[in-house]
Amino acid sequence: MNRRVVLFLTALLTLSACGPQEPESLGGPPLMRRLTEDQYRRIVADVFGPDIVIGGRFAPLTRTDGLLALGASASIINSSSYELYDNLARAIAAQVVDSAHRDWLVPCKPGVEDGPDTACAAQFFKQTGRLLYRRHLTDDELKLQVELAALGAKELKSFYNGLAASLSAMLVAPEFLFINDTTEKDEKASGGVRLTAYAKASRLSFFLWNTSPDHSLLTAAEKGELNDSAGIAKQVARLMASPRIEDGTRAFFNDMLAFETFDTLQKDAVIYPAFGLATVKDAREQILRTIVDHLLVQKADYRGLFTTRKTFMSAPLGMVYRAPADDPDGWAAYEFPDGDQHVGIQSFVGFVSLHSHPGRSSATLRGKAVRETLMCQKVPDPPANVDFTLVSDSANPIYKTARERLAAHSTEPSCAGCHKLMDPIGLTLENFDGAGQWRKTENGIAINTGGALDGVAYDDAVGLGKALAANPSVPSCLVNRLVNYATGRTADRKWLAYLEQKFSDDKYRLPDLLQRIARSDVFYAVTPAQTSTQAAGSAGAREGKS
Repeated sequence: MNRRVVLFLTALLTLSACGPQEPESLGGPPLMRRLTEDQYRRIVADVFGPDIVIGGRFAPLTRTDGLLALGASASIINSSSYELYDNLARAIAAQVVDSAHRDWLVPCKPGVEDGPDTACAAQFFKQTGRLLYRRHLTDDELKLQVELAALGAKELKSFYNGLAASLSAMLVAPEFLFINDTTEKDEKASGGVRLTAYAKASRLSFFLWNTSPDHSLLTAAEKGELNDSAGIAKQVARLMASPRIEDGTRAFFNDMLAFETFDTLQKDAVIYPAFGLATVKDAREQILRTIVDHLLVQKADYRGLFTTRKTFMSAPLGMVYRAPADDPDGWAAYEFPDGDQHVGIQSFVGFVSLHSHPGRSSATLRGKAVRETLMCQKVPDPPANVDFTLVSDSANPIYKTARERLAAHSTEPSCAGCHKLMDPIGLTLENFDGAGQWRKTENGIAINTGGALDGVAYDDAVGLGKALAANPSVPSCLVNRLVNYATGRTADRKWLAYLEQKFSDDKYRLPDLLQRIARSDVFYAVTPAQTSTQAAGSAGAREGKS
């Protein structure tokens, strides 16, 4: 065979093996994302120690397109939320300088304790400010913090109280409360700008660890190591190898699965006496432990989360599952036996109880959760004038099961379309009551658990798990949510398609997907900030205005 032909075929096979190349993307304009409550708490623990008590309320974030992380990009701090953060800041700062903490959190001893010491204050803020602001303080910022500390020391006649007053001002500053995409000129970049090394460090650390950059990552930024792919790859490998990758994974799935609603989850104690506060806490933890073990420890196929029987059991959950808990004071590995309908996290107590009413189950809420949370398919909200009386009447003498009540309710033309999307999924989970406990009948009638998902019919919860695992929308949804979570914005469709293909090539392993995103040029791509005129024009174009 001609040598040129051989070389051509070799090159063709090589390109084929490599698969699709990552598309170029301009990214989007720089963002300011408000810290979540969990991020705030983790930063305080990292900088000042886990024994600093953080009491009080946090300003809530609005869930946008399925994620709080997207809502954080559009969040502002008004006067009422500022007051909440100010109260938190004052309490934290007071603890940092109290007699129990000052000796190891303040790196120097003041010359006098009843007045200012600018040298010691400067040493404290230079060290602490770098961690709080996720970059070195500018000379003007450092000077301001030292001046505030001196002024407070004079007024309060205490060096430490002055230091606390200045520190509390830092803890309510935008530089701390917001993750800021700072940029710099870069003629090589498509948009002429790039994220600063500090901004790259923050984007990477919050994505993988859900907290601010540590000393090593900040040092890499200061040395310019994050401005080339080799430096980023080195830091990604280090962060991925740390136990803290579990923190980042938990944070993402807490957001994706909307687990903040566990904070307000309540059940009727008369109807479900086994479902107490300990059960609420452990129901959430069971799913997260299962996710971490399956995806990070076992490095297994993401789709297997919906067919797995392997999980963990605690004593409070054992009472609900009616299953033995080997460790009465903690957690133990557990596997549901063959024939048991607890298959996949969508059948666990945490999922079915979260998507139920306080005193009864809800096929509609569960079906909606599967569609929206696990498959990224938006289900329209019900019309404002819908009457739910029939559906909620579980004691109805004519329609004794949820399936019968929903069938009668969905004869309403305005309800039928949406219920076809949700109910065939949720009715398959009707063997689990409002607290997630197993039952075979409702009002003395055997429960029919047959259903279908996108044309795939099944008989029970086991079949639903298999249908979810085989549905392409499920892994696609994970990629979509993860990318949007990582960047704080809706991702470029071409990049998503590329990542979905690579996720499939990598056998749907989460660690591979995390690394691919974190090492991607697109992950750090950014365009120049829009002017107010440009932003208004873009908004007008989106609304169809001339």
